[in-house]
Amino acid sequence: MSAAPPGSDPAAAALIGALAACRLCAADFARSASRHQPRPVVWFSPGARVLIAGQAPGVRVHASGRPFTDPSGDRLRDWLGLEPAAFYDRARIAIVPMAFCFPGDDGKGGDLPPPRRCAEHWRAPVMATLPAVRLTFLVGAHAQRWHLGVAATTGGVTATVARWRDHAPRIFVLPHPSWRNSGWLKRNPWFADDLLPAARAALDEVMADG
Repeated sequence: MSAAPPGSDPAAAALIGALAACRLCAADFARSASRHQPRPVVWFSPGARVLIAGQAPGVRVHASGRPFTDPSGDRLRDWLGLEPAAFYDRARIAIVPMAFCFPGDDGKGGDLPPPRRCAEHWRAPVMATLPAVRLTFLVGAHAQRWHLGVAATTGGVTATVARWRDHAPRIFVLPHPSWRNSGWLKRNPWFADDLLPAARAALDEVMADG
């Protein structure tokens, strides 16, 4: 996705255009098992009140150019109680991963981690264009470490998510919605019983306001 959303201010539109044209990781991607070209998936607008901070696009999102167009996205929308129309409304929800491009196949059936240079180069200016954000969802370890810091994420994702009340109601920490985490969800029923209802209530309030 490369076009700036309707209503973008000139500075934000320029940033979105530059980000969509980014080729910082082209050489690394060419050496990966997938040997793909960069295709930044950019999905935010300065007026958004909700931030979904994820990891990086998967191969299906790389093909579609739209974030979370995969089974992980289906699960995330179910967790949040959002229909696709609301989820993809950039006027209200910014979807900003730690890396904007598919990082590549590791050759073992999984994805490579998000390249650090993407966040180092782009994350601060992107966050500066989102002053209206009132509610943030941190999806997975990479986003949690960047936004909360190392000290707040000690013990790994399970421990970080278990301490969700430390950050609510403005920030909710979520595991990655990959179907590979189905076993984790069964072992941690408090996630569905306690965290998700609170997250949905906070989201409903922000989405309904204005």
